[in-house]
Amino acid sequence: MPSLCAPGSRWVAVLCCALFGCCARPVGPQALPGVVVREVEPLRFRGANSPNPREPGDVDCNSPAHWDGDTLYLFNSSGHPWRLAGPDLFHLEQDYRRVEYNDTAPGGRWIECTWRAKDGTLYGWYHFEPTGVCANRHPEAPNMQLTTPRIGAVRSRDNGATWENLGVILDAPGILNCDTKNYYFAGGNGDFSMMLDREERYAYFFISTYVGGTQEQGVAIARMDWRDRDAPAGKVWKWHDGRWNEPGLLGECTPIFPASVNWHEANADAFWGPSIHWNTHLRQYVVLLNRAVDGHWKQEGVYVSFNPSLERPDQWSSPRKILASPGADRWYPQVIGTARGETDKLAGKRARLFVRGLSKWELEFRNPGETGVDESPVR
Repeated sequence: MPSLCAPGSRWVAVLCCALFGCCARPVGPQALPGVVVREVEPLRFRGANSPNPREPGDVDCNSPAHWDGDTLYLFNSSGHPWRLAGPDLFHLEQDYRRVEYNDTAPGGRWIECTWRAKDGTLYGWYHFEPTGVCANRHPEAPNMQLTTPRIGAVRSRDNGATWENLGVILDAPGILNCDTKNYYFAGGNGDFSMMLDREERYAYFFISTYVGGTQEQGVAIARMDWRDRDAPAGKVWKWHDGRWNEPGLLGECTPIFPASVNWHEANADAFWGPSIHWNTHLRQYVVLLNRAVDGHWKQEGVYVSFNPSLERPDQWSSPRKILASPGADRWYPQVIGTARGETDKLAGKRARLFVRGLSKWELEFRNPGETGVDESPVR
């Protein structure tokens, strides 16, 4: 069997070769987990604005999933969410439907995260893009399509077929940059994922922030006491200067992965769109990230970071690339486990990597010092 680091190997070793035993340096006590990326038979999400659940539709955000008994439910959104269901990740063709909110909104709402509580209630969180935010400032300008995303909460009693809006819970300070070089956003907080801690005390939101100076932009964290999930407005707090001391609504935040070049410059360089899961093999939290390198969001690659504790935002490892750009507009990387009970929030040693609803890769997660390639067939 060829070495993982050998040129031309069909396995691609990522992070640094020392993590996988390809280098002579011994693994130290602070060594990070590793990830190996393997190309596999493609798997694509169905639906998301497609009238036929067997035909691919647009996937324009993180696609959350949950189990109820023997059924796996998964949501795709492209301005509005659709729901797929089936016995596993590879057969999501049951009860395909456009889901509905109990209200209307002046803009699109993408459901990016879900969590099913012990009593069966499904909680969700959406990325909201209000329309016309710069229209009054520049009525003749070509950037009237600009928006400033916000994050809201919803609740469902029927596995996400219908949703009750619980209101906006995360919003950036009201600073608009209508002269931005950014193609989409004049500010705001959005493009996010959520994770409940192991003790079910706090829900943590990993958010992309597009407002303020460069040091305020990038990927940041906020949290909410899980007991406040049914009335969450005003109950979320952002991580700022080492404390959970800024309100979720209009508060400032200190990014854990700050931007290198301001989002509003033509040569923007920033991480965004975090997706988080708990990895049972590593016993660590794992975040995947996009990296944009211009105002049109050119995708430079997919990155990974690790942390054993959600309570320590300052302990996330430096992001390391695991995949070069998979193509134009190939955003929203996420891990989804393939075993029963696994989702976008829970995975083991091997899982599928999706990028904008398409998986051509399997990930193998490795603890420091762990070597060897599992050559068992991939379904």
